Amino acid sequence: MDDAHRSGCPINLTLEVLGDRWSLIVIRDIMFGNRRHFRELLQNSQERIASNILADRLRRLVDRGLLTRQDDPSHKQKAIYSLTEMAIQLVPIFAHMGAWGRRHLPVSEELSIRAELLETGGAELWEDFMDELRAKHLGKTLPAGTPSVLGRLTEAYLDVVERKTKSA
Repeated sequence: MDDAHRSGCPINLTLEVLGDRWSLIVIRDIMFGNRRHFRELLQNSQERIASNILADRLRRLVDRGLLTRQDDPSHKQKAIYSLTEMAIQLVPIFAHMGAWGRRHLPVSEELSIRAELLETGGAELWEDFMDELRAKHLGKTLPAGTPSVLGRLTEAYLDVVERKTKSA
């Protein structure tokens, strides 16, 4: 066995990459929040990630091949983070985690609506979402008129927030 890893178990190896407190949250925010810049990730973090932790996780995720980092052509001091195919293939895992959390934990309606839609949409919706992420992050093309899964998830979230704001 490679001394760099505790074992060759696929679950162990996955946890060595994604098992810390913040890595999946950073990927989630890029994937579902379309946050591609450091400042967006920092300022819009629901969980209030510290800037030094965010910088460390971004660096680790780039080093591990889950994200790429490119200079932003619109601003010399900014970088754009993109999901790689490896990260995009986490969509079904996020869907299952969200479904499990909805079943067993005290989730909020507005923050669980996307998980509900992913769960009820199943594998077909996950594949459509992964294709959309490939277009956005990897430059693949989608057929003209392809509906946006991210748009649908975002709209559902905003509808719940608006409804809750009106009833408050």
